[in-house]
Amino acid sequence: MGMIELKGVHKSFGGTNVIPKVDLAIQNGEFVVFVGPSGCGKSTLLRLIAGLEDTTSGHITIDGRDVTGEPPAKRGLAMVFQSYALYPHMSVYKNIAFPLKMAGIDPAEIDRKVKAAAATLNLTSYLERRPGQLSGGQRQRVAIGRAIVRQPKAFLFDEPLSNLDASLRGTMRLEISELHHQLKTTMIYVTHDQVEAMTMADKIVVLNAGNIEQVGSPMELYRNPRNLFVAGFIGSPRMNLISGKAAEEHGATTIGIRPEHVSISKTGGTWSGTVGVAEHLGSDTFLHVHTDGVGTITVRTGGEIGLDHGAKVWLTPQPDKLHRFDKEGLAIA
Repeated sequence: MGMIELKGVHKSFGGTNVIPKVDLAIQNGEFVVFVGPSGCGKSTLLRLIAGLEDTTSGHITIDGRDVTGEPPAKRGLAMVFQSYALYPHMSVYKNIAFPLKMAGIDPAEIDRKVKAAAATLNLTSYLERRPGQLSGGQRQRVAIGRAIVRQPKAFLFDEPLSNLDASLRGTMRLEISELHHQLKTTMIYVTHDQVEAMTMADKIVVLNAGNIEQVGSPMELYRNPRNLFVAGFIGSPRMNLISGKAAEEHGATTIGIRPEHVSISKTGGTWSGTVGVAEHLGSDTFLHVHTDGVGTITVRTGGEIGLDHGAKVWLTPQPDKLHRFDKEGLAIA
């Protein structure tokens, strides 16, 4: 089991409120991603769950048991950090086995668990190597293996892919997602990268200045952002946010339209404009169009669009895809 509940959890450092007050329920077996900009409190929240930080007030329960005052070792959780924290003088086998050895587990049982974890993570042929002989992705898999052998109630990942290059991050995203399907264990994953959040999560928790802005599945947040912060943070490229006369015509202070929901034409449409930067990515092209009276609008279109800097175009937002927000920045139903 791995159900985790936060009830009125508050954390302050001196007079600074880092986590004002959080209520959150994470179900057994869920893959939950905490996402938000730097300094939003996501890593602090993870450390509170792990027991690496003390709560100022509120309660944390795991499977119904209050663990608020318990040390990390008694919570039954395993944490994987951004830094691999491997012992450089030990082999991969010994690194994975270390927490079991410290717990006094029988050597035969240690051997079985280490080899099973290595097989799951495609590390069997690397067990006798040392961390310095491995790639960044392999070292991160060793760190995950060390967590797996403990058979925790939940895995806590604190930006584990930040040190990897873009290609390897993509590969590791898939590997961690596949691992979740295999183990069916609760996973809480912290990242500032909303692409990681969208592609990996069962449930996303969007944080801003320590507050939970919205909780939901990736597509719930994409289709129905609760406010301007979530609208601008979820989705890549980010949603176009437009104020002024164009918004007032729709009974809103601000309207939002995603780049993929704007059609482009050379002959006519709602807004006229001139193509600025055109980002050709192969299958997709992102056009940044300078429009008359509306501002710069990003348009996502096919890779073979054939429009470059200076081209005259017309843009038309899909009416049923417009998002409306009031003067407080809240979504209008």
